Amino acid sequence: MADKKTFHLPDLGEGLPDATIVEWFVKEGDTIRLDENLVSMETAKAVVEVPSPVSGKVLRLAGGPGDVIITGAMLAEFEIDPSLPQRAEGQDTGHHHGGGHGVGSQDPAPDDRVVASDEGGAIEDAGEPAPKAAAAGERADSGTVVGAMQSSDAVRSDQVVAVGGVRAMPAVRAQARKLKVDITRVRGTGPDGTVTMADVKRAAADGSAPMGAAVGTATAAIPTAPVAAVAAPTGAAVAAGRAATDRTALSASGRPMRTQPPSVTASGQPEQLKGVRRNMARVMAAAHAQVVPTTLVDDADLHAWVGKQDITARLIRAICAAAKAVPALNAWFDGENLTRTLHPHVDIGIAVDTEDGLFVPALRNADVLDAAGVRAGIQRLRAQVEDRSIPASELSGYTISLSNFGMFAGRYATPVVVPPCVAIVGAGKLSQDVVAVIGGIEVHRRMPISLTFDHRAATGGEAARFLKAILDDLALPH
Repeated sequence: MADKKTFHLPDLGEGLPDATIVEWFVKEGDTIRLDENLVSMETAKAVVEVPSPVSGKVLRLAGGPGDVIITGAMLAEFEIDPSLPQRAEGQDTGHHHGGGHGVGSQDPAPDDRVVASDEGGAIEDAGEPAPKAAAAGERADSGTVVGAMQSSDAVRSDQVVAVGGVRAMPAVRAQARKLKVDITRVRGTGPDGTVTMADVKRAAADGSAPMGAAVGTATAAIPTAPVAAVAAPTGAAVAAGRAATDRTALSASGRPMRTQPPSVTASGQPEQLKGVRRNMARVMAAAHAQVVPTTLVDDADLHAWVGKQDITARLIRAICAAAKAVPALNAWFDGENLTRTLHPHVDIGIAVDTEDGLFVPALRNADVLDAAGVRAGIQRLRAQVEDRSIPASELSGYTISLSNFGMFAGRYATPVVVPPCVAIVGAGKLSQDVVAVIGGIEVHRRMPISLTFDHRAATGGEAARFLKAILDDLALPH
């Protein structure tokens, strides 16, 4: 009888409970060789290519693109071919339950990769060497986008996300952005017109859907009246014409629209979260359950600023100044053991909003960077987030967070503190406010600041002094 082998999904070195299938490189019945790419999996941070642990015939695959595979669940089953290269009989790949080089740990070979299974194979995360395992005795860090939670041993099927009328997985969209492909112009060959990774790569190769190319306008289809018979339309006429074209056939007939009775439930296609959004949902729920949040708000007066200044760089400088003045908020807190760790350096987690979900890369040693260094660091992190090439090590270990939500809208907020951090600073939308001064009133540019902190780890007085230090630094001319 032929020797069969079941390959279980490793944790990919990130401590995450599951991963989503992006693309199989083989199909059932194919023959694959040891360490050849078997499947591409999307985690909360990157798209990882998983190699085959054996050489042989593929008997069974766990699912298709979009399916969520739980770490440790069956990923593939092989019929081993003894005539092809296999992992050496006595070679120890370190899959042990107590120490050694386990699945997801550093590969014993000197190539700084990650062990894929107990039979062999190693993984590189988006082309970057995977982070080395933490030394014994160090605090375990899941190294996720915003944290990690445990889950049951099961396989769940996810629906692709339909955004802008295009059905595609987040990893496919990220690949399209990386290859400068306009995904809205790519013809999907997957189920129900889903755009696959192969479709995007094909479009990039033949140049059929370049980013930013002109698209045919709909105005060509609008009949044009003779020039001599058309007068210049008034604003009211244009608005009325637009309103008429926006009406449905039923409402345009002049009849009132009948809504559905209360007994009829709303319709819609539920889509299971995956990748970054899936992990974000877990972490936000955990943060809500574990942290005792309290928020202070105030306005930073920027009236004294001279010339054009980098707002984000000033915010980061102010946070670093506050962390030096009040170290209690630049800290980690262990709620189970009631221990607090104050950090001598300032690593700021910068919240980056993307179509796929929230990323929080760490700007390391922000307290020793000047404005140019801060801007260069932020641009590098944003670029790596956008093309999903950011190393896993850059998405964890920050000591305090910053959310500059005012770039879009909003004055004040209650940002979420994600353990083990103690605090997060939120910057709202700038405004021109009337301010009372001695002898009259003036109009000053001001920035709303929100500070949420874990009240288990810091007092209200410490938080208020921290916020004042931020306001004082932002009030300086330079």
